Amino acid sequence: MTNRPFLPSFAPAARRAGGLLAGLVLGAALLAGCSSQGASTDCGLDACTITFERGVEASATILGVEAKLVGAQGDQVTVEVAGEQLSLTVGQQAASAGDLSVSLESVTDEQVQIRVSR
Repeated sequence: MTNRPFLPSFAPAARRAGGLLAGLVLGAALLAGCSSQGASTDCGLDACTITFERGVEASATILGVEAKLVGAQGDQVTVEVAGEQLSLTVGQQAASAGDLSVSLESVTDEQVQIRVSR
């Protein structure tokens, strides 16, 4: 006769909870990968909104790439995302930078806000 260890019936639920926790930790680690200087970021899993301060050298690292505010004049803004310079205007269809889409959300005298998504 062999003795087998008793496995309570909640073991599959515990594995699912452990997997969920691991997924949440990984997601938080990905979001924590954002950094900025002269800018603030608001990121989800596949998109980030970056608010650049005007009048300073502003940049942010999001979704594994760097985004910089190059210049702004009126409602036209030039940004560099993933090494590509893009000229954007509010309301314009999103421009492509590699596998990313970049759109200009708003422009004020103090700030420029763009959205970068996969």
